[in-house]
Amino acid sequence: MISKTPLTLFYNYIHIIILTVIFIIFLSILIYLYVNFPPLLDNEKKILKLPTSIDDAKSLGKLLSAYQNNYYYYLLFVFALSYIFLQTFAIPGSLFLNVLSGYLYSFPLALLLVCTCSSIGASLCYFLSNFAGKKLINYYFPNHISDLSAKVNKHRSNILNYIIFLRITPILPNWLINLVCPILNIPLKPYFIGTFLGVAPPSILAIQMGKTLLNMTAYPDDDTNNNSIFDLKSMAFLLICALFSLLPLVFKHRFSQKFD
Repeated sequence: MISKTPLTLFYNYIHIIILTVIFIIFLSILIYLYVNFPPLLDNEKKILKLPTSIDDAKSLGKLLSAYQNNYYYYLLFVFALSYIFLQTFAIPGSLFLNVLSGYLYSFPLALLLVCTCSSIGASLCYFLSNFAGKKLINYYFPNHISDLSAKVNKHRSNILNYIIFLRITPILPNWLINLVCPILNIPLKPYFIGTFLGVAPPSILAIQMGKTLLNMTAYPDDDTNNNSIFDLKSMAFLLICALFSLLPLVFKHRFSQKFD
């Protein structure tokens, strides 16, 4: 039996080491941007953090909106980089950034920003997972890999529509999709496009929630504001989008049965 030398062990973990270095570099850039944020009061510094709840997103939105006129592009860059960071390293929490984008920006800009950052971050996660995460993912999520592999192989000829469907529906969390797709040999192009299109419907709901929070802040006595993200209309909207994404798959299956 050949003993494992320190050099052998180093090569076995080189990918993990590189991944850790990339994470530290990315995190250091974010910390630098946060540290160099415009001067804040002591009570405001506690608010300046990645939101982990709707209330956090509302408080952060109120704080950042006061700085938008003088630091618009700086805030936009920090928001985009924070979003890409979460997506790249499969860290949950982008939902609250979606809400925050609706609070800070116009609806078209917020939607474009969210879809673009989601696609870029998911693609970077795709590369990192393909580079360093295969063994870990196969070890920790064997059942998910097996089940999803069978479904992907079934719909591989319409993989774009299937990716859109997965992004719209809550069948699998987005961070898990980001990690497993390169392992399932899903090409990057349909993965990127499917992510861009698929995250749009649920993002629309979250962005609208941000608009609602903004209206509640501006007009606190207006009882017409609705602070629910996922009411019946919202769920019906997601369901319709998911069904539309599956139509090409259904039609192809029907035609193949008819002409085979």
